Amino acid sequence: MNKHLSLRSGNPVLSKSTFTSAANVSETMTIEGTVNKTAICLFLLVGTGYLTFDVINPIHLISCAIGGFIVALITIFKKHWAPITVPIYAVLEGGLLGGVSYTYNNMYEGIVSNAVFLTIGILLALLMAYRSGLIKPSENFKLGIVAATGGIAIVYLINFVMSFFDSGLGIMSIENASLMSVGFSLVVVVIAALNLILDFDFIEEGAEKGAPKYMEWYGAFGLLVTLIWLYLEILRLLAKLNSRK
Repeated sequence: MNKHLSLRSGNPVLSKSTFTSAANVSETMTIEGTVNKTAICLFLLVGTGYLTFDVINPIHLISCAIGGFIVALITIFKKHWAPITVPIYAVLEGGLLGGVSYTYNNMYEGIVSNAVFLTIGILLALLMAYRSGLIKPSENFKLGIVAATGGIAIVYLINFVMSFFDSGLGIMSIENASLMSVGFSLVVVVIAALNLILDFDFIEEGAEKGAPKYMEWYGAFGLLVTLIWLYLEILRLLAKLNSRK
């Protein structure tokens, strides 16, 4: 019986049809290979973020954001291009996060280092919990996380549309330190973190099914998307908490 139950992930870049067994593939995806590719991507992301940490240039940030989005779409629809597009995505997102992180750090000194350590800590803790079997991604667990992720995406979309009318949802503002706003951010952080469990399970199944070698880069891409989301939500939560002081 398939212990992974189904190819489901809350991560929008990892869908049911992402990993498929490939006939006559000489080299196949492995977990170790995906870990190595993820490490390379994180090195590129952090390195670029460090180099752009003192840059607050709207054109730079917008270019990285749009470029990263376009490269992400290309990666999703052209998975076999992942060995080329995923490193580019990591560099572009690193440039974006460098500017965003600098902005947050100017508001609250030390918030970025705290967010980085918390993100790493959550990643390692959930990886250990997954490998030890402490957290088992059952079908109901997956359905719940996917539904919650979808709900959060709708909230983001509503807030994005409202921003065009010089408005927005109060709970999304980093200056809103109310219990409801902080509670919402805490819930989002938890959901983003639990998506890592689904990603681990999804990648493990891809390796078991003998997906093509280039899918190691695509698996790394999926983890990168979740980690970036988690980091940004931790930054938002810490900013709200700091504004309460």
